[in-house]
Amino acid sequence: MNPIIVPIHRKEILVEDGMLFVRTDGILETMVKAPLIIAGLIVVALTMPVQFSFSSTRMLDLTLYSDGSAHISTQIDVDPLEPDFEVNLFGPSIDNFVVVGENGFLLSSEIIGDKATIDTLGSSSVTIDYDIHDLISKDGRFWTFSLDSPITYSVLMPPNSIIVGMDALPSSMDVVNDQIKLELGTGLSEINYIFSAPTISATPSNITEQPIIDVSTIALIGVPIVAAIAGAIIVIKRKQTKFLPVLQTEETPRLQIENDSIETTLNEINFSEAETIFNFRPEMREDDKEIIKFISNNGGQALESELRKKFLQPRTTMWRAVKRLERQGVIEISKKDLQNLIKLKKDLEDEE
Repeated sequence: MNPIIVPIHRKEILVEDGMLFVRTDGILETMVKAPLIIAGLIVVALTMPVQFSFSSTRMLDLTLYSDGSAHISTQIDVDPLEPDFEVNLFGPSIDNFVVVGENGFLLSSEIIGDKATIDTLGSSSVTIDYDIHDLISKDGRFWTFSLDSPITYSVLMPPNSIIVGMDALPSSMDVVNDQIKLELGTGLSEINYIFSAPTISATPSNITEQPIIDVSTIALIGVPIVAAIAGAIIVIKRKQTKFLPVLQTEETPRLQIENDSIETTLNEINFSEAETIFNFRPEMREDDKEIIKFISNNGGQALESELRKKFLQPRTTMWRAVKRLERQGVIEISKKDLQNLIKLKKDLEDEE
């Protein structure tokens, strides 16, 4: 009979007649542990979708501009344990992309197409702001805004805009600084609107009433006035030689008055230049108008650092305002000593 080698770790017992016996030690313990292991796997499987869906949008606000662009501000909850996360943007034409963490620090990001990869740096909530040019189109004088949103959101319409059509009923409608604000739900929404021409209201300041005076009244008032003027001229001519040295000594105050008059005239010219731009772009925002007035009074040009110092705005906010004015065609940006020089355009071209 040939010898049979049995491994030490096996629990089987072989006998000479070829029958196999298996020990049942530990079977009861295995039967108790198996359901516990299966239940643990089920719990892990159920929690995995929760972990992947931890990144969610909490807030979404849009502001539409008259040049066809839109500003998006959104707040997203993210997993602070993940080093970065990817967010889908509403289009590939992105400008002025800024991400701020919950601690107020700027976060680095990389944009490829319509997706952005953001470094969280341990933040559980991030705020994203950017300008986009893919949500608004124009056909003639009709503008169309379209957005497929995953959550409810708000839309602030441009100034002087009139809504002429909508494919979705807003949950609320309000007026903020003469601008229409809508609250819209999830899904695809489309708004059609036009711009109304700015109206100039007739006020007592720009209407001069002509007094009605008859001929007799003119005669009664005019004759004494003419006589008084003639007498004053005669007296001045007689005393001109006496006061000539005094007039020569007062030359400096007279020159000062002339300089003040010249400065006043220059301010009026600058104000007229700013008014020309405002008439060219009547839908311009009020804060942008203040920037144009400052540049105009500064000789038609100013450094971006001077604008930030004047209006106490951070770098990103002022840069968005400058780029917005550049898109409207009222300024041009150039470099001067490694700084951005903002100049008013002399020849304004209407893009309408």
